[in-house]
Formats: sequence, C-alpha cells, structure tokens
Amino acid sequence: MNRWHQMDSGEVLEALRTSDQGLSSDSATILLKQFGPNQLEEKQKKTMIMMFLDQFKDFMILVLIAAAIISGVIGELSDTIAIVVIVALNAVIGFVQEFRAEKALAALKKMAAPTANVFRDGVLASIPSEQVVPGDIVLLEAGAVVPADLRLLEVHQLKVEEAALTGESVPVEKEVATLPDDMPIADRKNMAFKGTIASYGRGKGVVVTTGMRTELGRIATMLQEEEEVKTPLQKRLARFSKNLAVIVLIICAIVFGVGVLRGEPVLLMFLTAISLAVAAIPEALPAVVTISLALGARKLVKQNALIRKLPAVETLGSVTFICSDKTGTLTQNKMRVEEIYAGNSVMKTEELRTNVPEGYDCNNPTEITFCNLFLGMAISNDAVAGGDGTVMGDPTETALYTFARERGFAKEEMVKSFPRVSEIPFDSERKCMTTFHEITGEWQGFQSKSDTMRVISFTKGAAEVLLARSGSVLTSDGLQPVDHEEINSVNERMASDGLRVLCIAMRHWPELPDNLSPEYVEKELTILGLIAMIDPPREEVKDAVTLCKTAGITPVMITGDHPVTARAIARQLGIVGDGMKAIINGRDLEAMPLEEFEEKVEHLRVYARVAPEQKLKIVKALQDKNQFVAMTGDGVNDAPALKRADIGIAMGITGTDVSKEASHMVLLDDNFATIVRAVKEGRRIFDNIRKFIQYTMTSNSGEIWTIFLAPFLGLPIPLLPIHILWINLVTDGLPGLALAAESAEKGIMNRPPRQPQESIFAGGLGVRIFLVGLLMGFVCIFTQAWSIRTGDVHWQTMVFTVLCLSQMGNVLALRSESESLFKQGMLSNKPLFGAFLLTLVLQLATIYIPVLNKVFKTHPLSFWELMIAFGLSSIVFFAMETEKLIRRMRNKKAMAALS
Repeated sequence: MNRWHQMDSGEVLEALRTSDQGLSSDSATILLKQFGPNQLEEKQKKTMIMMFLDQFKDFMILVLIAAAIISGVIGELSDTIAIVVIVALNAVIGFVQEFRAEKALAALKKMAAPTANVFRDGVLASIPSEQVVPGDIVLLEAGAVVPADLRLLEVHQLKVEEAALTGESVPVEKEVATLPDDMPIADRKNMAFKGTIASYGRGKGVVVTTGMRTELGRIATMLQEEEEVKTPLQKRLARFSKNLAVIVLIICAIVFGVGVLRGEPVLLMFLTAISLAVAAIPEALPAVVTISLALGARKLVKQNALIRKLPAVETLGSVTFICSDKTGTLTQNKMRVEEIYAGNSVMKTEELRTNVPEGYDCNNPTEITFCNLFLGMAISNDAVAGGDGTVMGDPTETALYTFARERGFAKEEMVKSFPRVSEIPFDSERKCMTTFHEITGEWQGFQSKSDTMRVISFTKGAAEVLLARSGSVLTSDGLQPVDHEEINSVNERMASDGLRVLCIAMRHWPELPDNLSPEYVEKELTILGLIAMIDPPREEVKDAVTLCKTAGITPVMITGDHPVTARAIARQLGIVGDGMKAIINGRDLEAMPLEEFEEKVEHLRVYARVAPEQKLKIVKALQDKNQFVAMTGDGVNDAPALKRADIGIAMGITGTDVSKEASHMVLLDDNFATIVRAVKEGRRIFDNIRKFIQYTMTSNSGEIWTIFLAPFLGLPIPLLPIHILWINLVTDGLPGLALAAESAEKGIMNRPPRQPQESIFAGGLGVRIFLVGLLMGFVCIFTQAWSIRTGDVHWQTMVFTVLCLSQMGNVLALRSESESLFKQGMLSNKPLFGAFLLTLVLQLATIYIPVLNKVFKTHPLSFWELMIAFGLSSIVFFAMETEKLIRRMRNKKAMAALS
C-alpha cells in the first residue's frame, strides 16, 4: 500500500494493528520475522576475480591476445610484450571502474539511521534501525535521520530536509492532516521518508513500510536493476574491431595464396601474411583511446569536472539531451530578494540600491514604509552571521537578513533597540509566524509615536493569510485601508513570475500581551509590504544554454520544485520561450500513457514535481527515441537515472555519496556551464580518436595495397616481414599517440552531435582511408618498379623508406580536417612534432647504421636516392593538403551563397 497519506491516523493505526503507545516486544519480534530487517538488500555480487576476467571478453581484446600469440610465434617478442601491456592496462582500468560502481548501493545503505527512538511496551527506547518494524511508533527530533517511512501522527513545527530524496530545495513543513489525492512524494506532507533528516521541531509517526519497501528501498531496487549503457565509442569500436578482423583475415589469406601460386617460398609468404595481419590490426588503438580519455579527464579536472569513468569523457561529445536539476546547478542554491511591494509601489532590488544608495531617513514620511519593512525583515528573523561573515539559517531567513543588512538594517544593531521578548513559531496551518520586540531606543519609524506603545510585533507569512487579518496598510501618506484587490493582484503577478512571496505586517502593543494565542495576536495588523524572492539563475548558465542549442544539444530541466517556479527559471535561462508550453508536472506525467509520452518527450523542456521513477522514465523514453542523454543530479532520487543515462553527472558540492557513486562524472562546482565545457572536450577527444583511426588504417591499408598489388603487376614481394613490423612499431606508436594532444577544431561547438547510429567511418572517413591508402600503395609500387627498371639494387630499402615517410606525411596532414598544416604550424602540437622527428631519426638509423642493416636487411642509400625517397613520400602529404584546400573553397562558396 502506498496511499497511507490518504488515510487518517486512526485508519493507519488500525490497518497496522498498533496504537499510539507502540508495539509490544513480542509483537515486534513476530513482525521482524515477517517483514525482515529494516535495511537495504544487495543482489549477489560478482567476485573480484570474475570482475577482472570479464574485462577480457571484449572482441577487440581477444583479437589483440591472438595478435600477441602470433607475434611471439614469429619471434617478435617486443610486439608481444607491447600488446600484453596494453591488454593488461585496459583490464585493470575496466576492473577499477566496475569495482567502484559497486559502491553506489553501499553509499545508499549509509543513509540509513543507525538507531531509532521507538515506543515498545509503552516505553520510549532506542533500538538499532534494522529492528524497526511496521507499526512501531517513532519519535523524531531535530537532527534525527528518519529510520523508515512514517505516517506522521503529531508534529510540532517539524521540518524535514528531503532534498536528497525529492529534490525540494527547502525543508518541508510537515502536517498530520489527511491528504485527499494521490500526490507526488514531494507533496505528501503528512509522511516522513527513510533516509531524510528532521531539521527543525519534533514529531511522532507510525512506521508504515521498512527496508526495500520504503521509497529509499524502491530507489535501491531501481539502482540494482539498471544496467549501465555502453558508450557510443565502445559500441563503435566493437563494430569496428569485428569488421576489421574479418577483412584482415581475408586479405592475408589472399596475399598468402597469390604469393604461393606465383612461386614464392611458402614460409616467406606465411610470415609475410602473419606480419601483415599483425600490422593491420591497430593494437595501439586501445592505448590511444585510454590515453586520450585520460588526458581529457586530467584537463577537465582543472575545469571542475571530475571524471569517474573514462569513457564518459568521449560520451559527452555524443550527448543530444542534457537533463539538469534546477537547484544549485542552473540556479545559485540560495534565495535572494528580487522585488518588494511597499507604499503602494513595486520596486526591484536594483532600483532600491540605485535610488537610495546611502540609506534611509526614517523621519521622512516618504521612506517610513521602507524603514518599518526592513526593520521587520532584520529582527523578525532567526538567521545569524558566523565569525567569517557567512549567514546561516533557513534560506528564506538568510535572504531577508542579507537584504536588510545591505540597506543599513543589520540585525545585530537593530536588536539592541528592539530585543525579542517572545514569539509564536511558524505553523503550516496558520502559514505565518510572529515575533514580539520591546522598544528600548529612540525610533521614529512606525505609525504611532505614542510613548505608551512599548512593544512591537512583526508577523510574516503568506500574503492571502495576512490580508485576511489586517485592517490597514502603511503608506507614505500614513495608514490607509487595505486595498485587497491591488495587493492580491501584485501577489499573483509575483507568484506567476516564479517568485516566492512573503508578506510582513506589524502591530503595536502597550506591553507584551498575556494572551499569546495566534487568534488574539495575529489580527488587526498593518500591512508593511510584500517581499518576492527567488533562487536566482547562475549568471553563466544562460550563455551555456545558448551554446548548447548552437551545438544541437537540448537542455531540459527536471526538478522537484513547483511548476510555476520551474517555468520562470526556464524562461530566464532560455530553456523555454515565452510562447512554449513544453512543461509537464509529475502528476500529469504519471497519468499519461507511455505511447503518448514517447511522442511528446522530445518536445518537453521542463519537468516539475517529479518522482524518482519518473526521472528514470524520462531518461529511458529519450533513449528509446535514439537520443543520447546526460542526466545531472545530486540526490538519492537521481541515482537510478544517473546510472541509466548515457552519462550521469553528479554534483560535487551538494551531491550525496549515492549520486556520486552512480555517476560517470562529478561537477566539482555544481555548475551547468561546466558541462558545456566538458561537451567540447568530449567532441575534441572523439575527433582525435577518429584522426588516429584514419591515420593508422590509412597507413595499414597502404602496407596492404603495397604487398597485395605487387604480385599482380609481376613484381616481387616489396617488403620483408621485419619491414612491416618495424613500420607498424615506429609509425603506429608515438605519432599516433601524439594525436591525442591535438587541439579542438574551429567551430567544434557549431555542429550538431554525432548521430548515435553513425559509423565511426561516417563523414567520408572511410572513403579517405581507402583513397589515401591506395595512393600510398601506388607510390610505393611506383618506387619499386622505377628502381628495378633503372637497375637500382637498393629498391627494397627505397620502398621501405618511402612507405615509412609517407605515413609521416599522412599524420601531419590529417591533424585538422580542414585547416592547413602551414597555418597550424608544426609546433602547435609539440608531442607530434617530436614523434615525427624521432621516427625520422629511427628510420634513417635502420638505413645508415651497419648493425641495423643486418637486422633489417637494408642498404645505405646515396644522397640522391634519399632525396628521391623524400620527394616521393611527400606526394601523400601534398595530395591531402590539396583536398583540404578544395574543401575550404567549397565551404566558402556555400557560405557566400547563403549570405
């Protein structure tokens, strides 16, 4: 049953077969056996050994292991060692990530209260929370963690901090009255939920559910059931490695067969085919991916984004929807006075600061209203300033305190003349509170200057409540009758703008009344004004939202706050336009059929008053529409959605341990704008991984074309196995890894996200690999044919050198998809320039060092032979630069046509 909030106290106690005196010890023992311990259960975990072995199931890893074995068989132990190291590195990283993910539920369990104060046998006792059972009567006091889901029976100014569970940004004032409808969790004010914290007052409730049946338990269940989604890069590389392995095996079989048919030695052709297979498989790819992601993660930490799972860095570049919590991420997570209504006029905060920069003259009739209003804000306030100047207290109270202090009404000074002598605390039924202050100093700022009035009271609360209890309003013309229509109109307009409105009224007394009942005190009040507050948007977020839209990413707000507040913030940030109706609340979402929701989900921009399972539903619905979803959150309620999302982003400052452990990334500054910077970094990393794939596959295909075409043209095998493996080692290694340091392309955030189903070879990458690889092969074949025809006995060394240097020209040209290397400059990527020089030196060493001549079967080239090799190898570089020039000219013409 989840409708306890709709039942009155008597019905609840009867249904649970208990009383307000609690259970007997015998009954509790029976119920504990029936319902089990009040704790969160975990599904059976994989052992650490199984977790580690699972890292070797990936197809690419299996291909690499096979390549390592083959390399060892043919005597290339260096390649074997390199591959083993790469495979082991990937396994360790994957194991660590999975092991850390297991901590999510452990963090959730930590939220449970260690002990609970319950009535057993009519006596209050402190028992371990695991022993709490349905029917127990629990006593709550400020600071206590709620041990189970409770239906409240008594409340005395009880406030419960539920932000971690519901997303509500301020403590919830609890009540005991029956609620008529099936309401969202955030609105069930007669309930207290497991894992939340009583922040003020006290109360008593009956346990209705325990353990995994609580709201916290349901979240734990969702967290265990949700499987993490593979990243776009993981999916693309899996497809790529499978297809590549098949193609390489077919080509190697053809090369071996054709060579044998032409009369080449069988052993030589076997070693050549095997060497070609080893060379064609980009064993450095996992390392390049890992290093690219690690460098990106290191860079993002400096930008306040902590990456918990490396693939998340690249996933950011694929995101199409960012579902963000409002409080603290889009907003500053602190209340601020936005407007005030006093003296029959509305003034913005900035107007007040501009018009009266040096304070207020409280003897001036035109400013007397402001003086009284600010005095009430300052002294009818429980906020206090710490030693470091930080204001502590309820968010609403701190906003009033700060606003009054900025206008010269510091509480610490005001209370010297107006010490508090009594108070009537806030009550959710009255919706107001009152404080009484003795007038001990000189003060001219109230409507009656009679010496007989020595006590002043301030009442603050909901405007509609105080209007009904007031007979006058203070204006610059003195006391005037209350204009209910005008004040209600102002109140409604402020509320419709998403502002939280508070009314302050006052009353004078000759002395502190003996009767301090609200019915006697809170009447015949004088309205001082209305105060409108808001949790303001972060200044940088509006630009970040605009940049998201430019980049083809849709920002979505998902919050537990009221729809009116959510709409106002979304409008200010540009998430929704003035005419958009892309807003839905949790109740309507619950009632909406799944088919209808999936039709609308891509058009909705704001979700208000949502429950945890609804957040998960939103993420799933977007994913069903082939969208890649980033989900931000800070509470326990966000954890299942964070885990399910393509990338879960937890808040570093306000986030719970549960949300952080379930996430892929943690925002250290809780700032939405940081996500956008991370998206740019993700796109840069994927671009660089694509560049490495283009580079290595072009180089490998050049080798394959060289060996594959030679026999068909009547030429001998142009390269020995040692040549193939050497080129593979020096060219695929450092130069390829250095591509990870390449800067972002210009306009990287002006293009739409990659399509989820898009191949890694999309955008013409596959065609460029084929054509450039074919050109590289033809250049090598031409070098071989020309050298043999001219009687050059060093033809094999020439081919070896041209192929190696062609690949260096290839890596320099593909640093940018559009910009020329001459404009970029060689030193704009110093690691790559260093790798280029090192590869050049190593290649020359194989030619001119006698010891290496014997190892690599090479011969020293003459000066002209070396110059010819340099000239031929530069053909690939200039061909690629020419293609980029043509592309730039076409783009320029297209832009001119559009303008």
